[in-house]
Amino acid sequence: MTSSVSREAYGEASARLAAETASATAPQLVTVADEILSVAGLLRSDLRLRRALTDPSRPGSDRAELIKSLLSGKLSKATVDTISTLVSGRFGRPGQLLDATERLGVDALLASADRDDKLADVEDELFRFGQIVAGDSGLASALSAASVPLAVRVKLVQDLLTGKAHVVTGRLVEVALTGFGGRGFEASLSRLVEATAAKSDHEVAYVTVAKPLTEAEEQSLAAKLSALYGHEVTLHVDVQPAVLGGASVRVGSDLYDGTVLRKLNAAKQAFAK
Repeated sequence: MTSSVSREAYGEASARLAAETASATAPQLVTVADEILSVAGLLRSDLRLRRALTDPSRPGSDRAELIKSLLSGKLSKATVDTISTLVSGRFGRPGQLLDATERLGVDALLASADRDDKLADVEDELFRFGQIVAGDSGLASALSAASVPLAVRVKLVQDLLTGKAHVVTGRLVEVALTGFGGRGFEASLSRLVEATAAKSDHEVAYVTVAKPLTEAEEQSLAAKLSALYGHEVTLHVDVQPAVLGGASVRVGSDLYDGTVLRKLNAAKQAFAK
């Protein structure tokens, strides 16, 4: 979502979701999240519906009534009220409605993990799963391939994670399979790690090194980054001997690559000129 009107619509729906689920338990929030994400699936598969629900020539109240007529009696009041609030707002293009609906589903999942006091576990499990995928080309291909039916990829994720990770982790990985925010699978996982961290009021630094950092080195780097960004930054460290030495650090869109491999590549390019 990039336009101010879509952010406003999302903000109003987010507030409604929070109000509707203020007393919900963690499992109840997962149910609401699943319902909202099922609506996202409907919107993804039906362009005509997305267009009807974002048609600027129709009053917001009409768009809200349209979605209520489709969802009432099938989904919970919390979900129906949240989605009707969302579609009554304005969107610059139909795709923004889908993005906002997905984000609300993710919000509900993260609220569930928060209520269960498991946000830190979910963040770590998402990152570790991303590392496993990145290190296994066959698995990465199977999970990313649009030619493989979504149901097959979901079943693969469930087989890998059920009983081994928090239920919210599994649901978020399934969200990544559909391309959260229009991203590819691995990029979606990274974005969901960052969203989970943001829920805990901190930011993530992705650190790539040739050998494991000592505890003191991790604490020192985290302290320096936290001071630089003005709020807590936690590290997710990926050990890749191929970088030879040094470190690569990414926080959001900021990247510092001080690896030996980058310096060698830069030197080769310089000599090639």
